[in-house]
Amino acid sequence: MNIGRFLASSITIAEMEARKIRHDSTELWTRIIQPALWLLVFGETLNTIRAMPSGNFSYIQFLTPGILAQSVLFISIFYGITVVWEKDVGILTKLLSTPSPRSSIVLGKSLAAGLRGIFQAIMIFALALIIGVKIRFDPLDIAGVFAVVILFAMCFSSFSMFLASYLKTRDRMMGIGQALTMPLFFASNAIYPIAIMPIWLQYISIANPLSYVVDAIRSMLLAGTYENLPVDILVLVIATVVFVTLASTTIKKLLE
Repeated sequence: MNIGRFLASSITIAEMEARKIRHDSTELWTRIIQPALWLLVFGETLNTIRAMPSGNFSYIQFLTPGILAQSVLFISIFYGITVVWEKDVGILTKLLSTPSPRSSIVLGKSLAAGLRGIFQAIMIFALALIIGVKIRFDPLDIAGVFAVVILFAMCFSSFSMFLASYLKTRDRMMGIGQALTMPLFFASNAIYPIAIMPIWLQYISIANPLSYVVDAIRSMLLAGTYENLPVDILVLVIATVVFVTLASTTIKKLLE
């Protein structure tokens, strides 16, 4: 495979997806409502009554990275619905009939999901500043958070495209997406520490990629300690490579 051609194809696909966002950004703006409610209602309430152990940080500080990760998860896990829609209107057929490798199509679309994730991260940073959440705005750490957000969005958007290859309809994708998002969210360290979970849930949380994303973001935005960061990034990279590969292998099944 010609690497230059592969990357050019992926970037072209990502650019096409970015144009869609630019032409209709309504979804991006409405996506901020749910994380805003989590921070303003759930976070502020528990922060006031100090009902949740959060180490050396206030609870709303602890919660902010978790809500950022949750927000990116919700964007990414439903990305397969877009692919199914493109299949229904014939766009996917045209894409798959081009000389571009299927993997470049999946990679390009997952990169576009990363762009959506970056927008969401910026909105949550802005909200955190408005409500007075103390987070570290070190340029290198912010760049690291953006990199993790892109990688995480790529991971779960490609997972969503993999599921879409077998589910084939938007209704099924919506149902599966809703069935997966909240269990993934609650079985992670997004809103409470792993240490206070029941033992059985701790094991599930350790196997949950979302936990590693939250840990990575939290270490950069709050603690400024990076002992676990290499493991967090490694798990995320492996999961992303696996799901991009699976989606690239199966995406043509959507047309069957």
